[in-house]
Amino acid sequence: MRGDRFHGRFESAGQECRAHGCTEPGEFRAPGPRGSGFDGPGEYLWFCLDHVREFNAGYDWFEGMNADEIFAAQSPLADWRTENRAFRADAGVDGMPRWADFDDPLEAISGRAASIKKRAAGSMADYGRFTPREQEALTEMGLETDTDRAGLRRRYSQLVRQYHPDRNGGDRSHEARLGRVVEAYQLLRKSVAFS
Repeated sequence: MRGDRFHGRFESAGQECRAHGCTEPGEFRAPGPRGSGFDGPGEYLWFCLDHVREFNAGYDWFEGMNADEIFAAQSPLADWRTENRAFRADAGVDGMPRWADFDDPLEAISGRAASIKKRAAGSMADYGRFTPREQEALTEMGLETDTDRAGLRRRYSQLVRQYHPDRNGGDRSHEARLGRVVEAYQLLRKSVAFS
């Protein structure tokens, strides 16, 4: 299927206009009954040019929303606090600031960029005391190379509390991350760098 970016026409073989009784090819898509989300891009309805114009004339994006929801959806920052990986509470475990810690998108981008630069430039010399596997373990736990054994234990305890299913109402979705944290801690606690 090839999209024509100038007027939204999709030339394809086999799509028919969804309008009852229309025999024209369905070259224009419109939002279907299932919107895009976690399971994929959603469904589209395919119409000819005349029927997609008719569909669009009667389409109401705000259908089913109350006044407060409509007001929130029209805000310039409407999707800023969307729940995705960068916004979740566990997004800051790598030592980086979380997107949700910021009210302004530009401040968030600036803060994360500064943190990345600091981590890249600041601790390269210290990494010499750790083996490559230990460096990966430090990164997995969100620790800097200047941490001591007590800091390692505190961070391990914090991450175990955060990811253990017993602390998350039985939610086992973080088990893989918990396993990586335990493995990293077991490696680091035996490191000669902490001697």
